[in-house]
Amino acid sequence: MSDLTRLSLTEALQGLDRKAFSSVELTEHFIAAIEAANPSLNAYILETPERALEMAKVSDTRRAKGEAGRLEGAPLGIKDLYCTKDVRTTACSNILGEFVPPYESTVTQNLWDQGAVMLGKLNMDEFAMGSSNETSRFGPVISPWRRKGGANAGLTPGGSSGGSAAAVAADLCLAATATDTGGSIRQPAAFTGTVGIKPTYGRASRYGIVAFASSLDQAGPIAKTVADCALLTEIMCSHDSRDSTSLNVETPDWTADVSRPVKGMRIGIPKEYRLDGMPDEIEALWQKGIGWLKDQGAEIVDVSLPHTKYALPVYYIVAPAEASSNLARYDGMRYGTRQLGSDLLHTYEQTRAAGFGKEVQRRLLIGTYVLSSGYYDAYYLRAQKVRQKILQDFRDVFQTVDALLTPATPSAAFAYGERSDDPVAMYLNDVFTVTANLAGLPGISVPAGLDNQGLPLGLQVIGKALDEAACFRVAGAIERAANFTTKPSAWWPSA
Repeated sequence: MSDLTRLSLTEALQGLDRKAFSSVELTEHFIAAIEAANPSLNAYILETPERALEMAKVSDTRRAKGEAGRLEGAPLGIKDLYCTKDVRTTACSNILGEFVPPYESTVTQNLWDQGAVMLGKLNMDEFAMGSSNETSRFGPVISPWRRKGGANAGLTPGGSSGGSAAAVAADLCLAATATDTGGSIRQPAAFTGTVGIKPTYGRASRYGIVAFASSLDQAGPIAKTVADCALLTEIMCSHDSRDSTSLNVETPDWTADVSRPVKGMRIGIPKEYRLDGMPDEIEALWQKGIGWLKDQGAEIVDVSLPHTKYALPVYYIVAPAEASSNLARYDGMRYGTRQLGSDLLHTYEQTRAAGFGKEVQRRLLIGTYVLSSGYYDAYYLRAQKVRQKILQDFRDVFQTVDALLTPATPSAAFAYGERSDDPVAMYLNDVFTVTANLAGLPGISVPAGLDNQGLPLGLQVIGKALDEAACFRVAGAIERAANFTTKPSAWWPSA
């Protein structure tokens, strides 16, 4: 594998600034790495090498003229949930067929405006519904990580942003876009030894991102370092009048926060995140994280978020309800695939039955049920009331602390087939992450250690609304203390 592909985003940009290599050279190395590795990993579902090289050439020209953007010449991967003009976008679902958007999402346009290069579209769970990347129409992504001891079982990179996490971990891009509805950035990052942040709800525009659950969805990056994530988040976030939930607020200099000391910060440790049956190694890592922050001068405070225990059931009522509304537009009439029936209603039924996978159908049925007459008050309305109590818990706690430290996931990555026959066990993967989505808060996952099978484990930092700065500060401190440099051994073919 090329030394150039092993660079972090920040290192690559510094190399481009020094003219140590060109964007075309860097891009060619990534194209070769993808060509060799992707048949084994299935991280990319559409490669765009010609487009990437053309963008790289233009980038090199701009840099030579002294007109370089903040990401000038940096090759990135794009989750298939983001609409990319003239490049197929499917949300990894059959229902969208071979849909080619005539417009660009706001977030990806922000990246291109700063000179980034697109390597291709990345695999994901269908419509972002999943925690393991098993529901994609293009098949599962195989994590670049393997259990130690010669075990060859294919592991999940997490979901829904499994392709993004696997591509970054395997050095198939410098960084990648992702989305997080219930943990779909932070859980894959934790499973693959990468860094991922979900910003405050409304920081990044949802325009041009295929909708799952509109009050929960948020764009963010997965990258190799906290500094890389800070840079990308600054660029991805912007006010957008085309998204009614977009916040008209200033985007701070988060890259500066990464190196700021945590001395004097008050870090909350919520007792509700200690679960029955949680592996000892998760608790041990959490205690390590607490110790690292203490050693750097932070004050540790035990706190309580009493409604946390209701977060998963609330999420799995609210998210499917919103999905059932959002996905009603896929009827085979205007775009995407169509299965002809004997009449209009039959055509709708045939199209949706053939177009949506089993997990999406399961969630649509749940969502339709909780919104139906006679059940709306008992389920959906009640869930929204409890959601407000979860949000109030956070507001109360943040009166006395600056950030929260929790585990990112209840376990390390698992093998395909180990949990797929039990949807509830799969949904439990999100137990530590969904609260931030329900409350609209920023949350970041940082790799902090390995489990006893040699697989990555992450710690999560949750901040106040619009206080990504605290997340980056604490995450930077954890990154420096953990000094997590382990990479997966390349068992796949290399360029």
